[in-house]
Amino acid sequence: MSPREVFLHLVHGVADGNLNELADLYGEVTDVRHPMATPESEPLTTRRALQEHFTVPPEVRESLPKRRVVDVIVHETTDPEVIVAEFAYEFTLPEGSVAKVPCVFVMRVRDGQIIESRDYIDPIRTYTARGDLDRLIASLRKGAS
Repeated sequence: MSPREVFLHLVHGVADGNLNELADLYGEVTDVRHPMATPESEPLTTRRALQEHFTVPPEVRESLPKRRVVDVIVHETTDPEVIVAEFAYEFTLPEGSVAKVPCVFVMRVRDGQIIESRDYIDPIRTYTARGDLDRLIASLRKGAS
């Protein structure tokens, strides 16, 4: 798969809740970072770490709001392995309203596998869309002390 195809497979897999197969999109050795994560997260450097990252208990998965991928723009670079992808996850909240979470991924894909990625995801809008803003606030308070 091309870098664009790998990216699309990844984000649509996340949105559709098909998480079990997503770690296979990554190399055995990789470098995935979430620079905007709150609380801060460690780099994910192996496929096994990605498998754990994508493992969500069924009861938690079912409680998450439905989402879809929108506003996709993929920028190809002079390096054929690297893309910059802008998009948003659009969450449909329980009361029917919609919340958009803007994202930018900078990915290096070699031989159809992600070997490096920087995933910039708006943490405030993510926690708000998941109905978990209290968790974000607690995390920020903890980090400030």
